[in-house]
Amino acid sequence: MSDVRANEAAGYDGGDTVWTEKTSWLDSVPRSVSMLFVAAVFIGVWELVTSLGLVSPIILPTPMETFRDILFVGENLISGGYMLQALWITLLEVVYGFALAIAIGFSLGVLVGETSFGEKAVMPYLVAIDTMPKVAFAPLFVAWLGFDIESKVALAAFIATFPIIVGTAAGLHAADHNARMLFKTMGASRWQTLVKLKLPTGLPQIFTGLKIGSVGVMAGAITGEFLGGGKGFGELIRVAASQLNTPRVFSLIIYLSVVGLALFMLVAWAQRRVVFWRKEQVGAATEH
Repeated sequence: MSDVRANEAAGYDGGDTVWTEKTSWLDSVPRSVSMLFVAAVFIGVWELVTSLGLVSPIILPTPMETFRDILFVGENLISGGYMLQALWITLLEVVYGFALAIAIGFSLGVLVGETSFGEKAVMPYLVAIDTMPKVAFAPLFVAWLGFDIESKVALAAFIATFPIIVGTAAGLHAADHNARMLFKTMGASRWQTLVKLKLPTGLPQIFTGLKIGSVGVMAGAITGEFLGGGKGFGELIRVAASQLNTPRVFSLIIYLSVVGLALFMLVAWAQRRVVFWRKEQVGAATEH
């Protein structure tokens, strides 16, 4: 009897149907509704904490104060004020840093994933550098490149490069052994195997590294601006924090989060356009 109940709970009816997974009603809730619910709970707890005075308003502003400052920053951006110029500088640092990270990361990833020299001689040094706190390199980049945009771009690229290296190297190793042997027996050159087999097969892993790098590049640019000399959003955050203007800090961080999310979604969109066959495979597997 206990076995029958266990089978019924798992979705086995004892007939020809094998196993069906029972889903909860929460699985049918749209993602947008779930996200709005979580946001409402978060803002409610935030309002409760500030209204009860559990945290000093200097440390944590109320949601309404933050919302008013978000509107103020938005009006300044729309009207072409000084914040728009600051946002443009930060965007340039992020775009240039991400482009540089893609170039360096992809090149080193191919070197590590395709050659034994790269795997044995170069990869240990890359791993050693990756284990270091990369933010600690920020003063060095400022000392080497100055307080202009160059040091921010270098730090942003430095932080975003390593996920791209790992994703590219892992993608080149994702090709099936039988497929590689088939290319070898057909007389394909190493370059042809790389371009026509390994790179297409490894695109999902490569884009995973790109998406992780797109998140880190923003942190690198803002960290470089915190050291001074910059004119971007990071400098505005530093000045607002020094003045204990926490609503301004929160609102600027929210706008930077929107920019970072837009870059991440751009990479995800490119992945859907380039790696279109992966979605079809998932859909076919679901139907069967």
